[in-house]
Amino acid sequence: MSRLVLASGSRVRAAMLRQAGLAFQVLPADVDESVTKREMAGADPMRIAEALAVIKARAVSPSCPGALVIGADQMLVCDSNLFDKPADIDEARSHLRRLRGMTHHLCTAAVIVRDGEVLWQHSERPELVMRPFSDGFIDSYLAAIGDDALLSVGAYQLEGRGAQLFDRVAGDFFSILGLPLLPLLAFLRHRNLIEA
Repeated sequence: MSRLVLASGSRVRAAMLRQAGLAFQVLPADVDESVTKREMAGADPMRIAEALAVIKARAVSPSCPGALVIGADQMLVCDSNLFDKPADIDEARSHLRRLRGMTHHLCTAAVIVRDGEVLWQHSERPELVMRPFSDGFIDSYLAAIGDDALLSVGAYQLEGRGAQLFDRVAGDFFSILGLPLLPLLAFLRHRNLIEA
């Protein structure tokens, strides 16, 4: 198989690939996302996520000649507002207060780039409905997960205790976690890069 590189420092994305049985290297992209977000202000959040996924993969690609570089990004949009990863626990608390009782979408994009060329691209838009939890629940939830709240957009991890925040989710579970894994595996099988 061609060398596979994940251009992301996300522990969840790496765990998904590892648990799927893929051998890969982790090489997080050194990209200032705020520049692209400013340049694309007002654009469809999915287009922003797609652009960032490509930018991340292309940033890593020159240092990995011939490798398949996976880039991914995710934008959370609720009531026309975009949410980033919280900077601290206070911002995580604020995000959860704003999202509770609301429906939001996760615009999730992934690409595979080889030598700067995009070979594959896929996007998903899962819908999530948070239940109307109390301030007390927010405090106990954040106390339980600590700084892990700062690792994901929306300050939650659906694969763990964050499941308690929701009434309903609709869409691909892996995409909610940050990577459309099944389409990615299908691409690798189609290219005979993993066993069919």
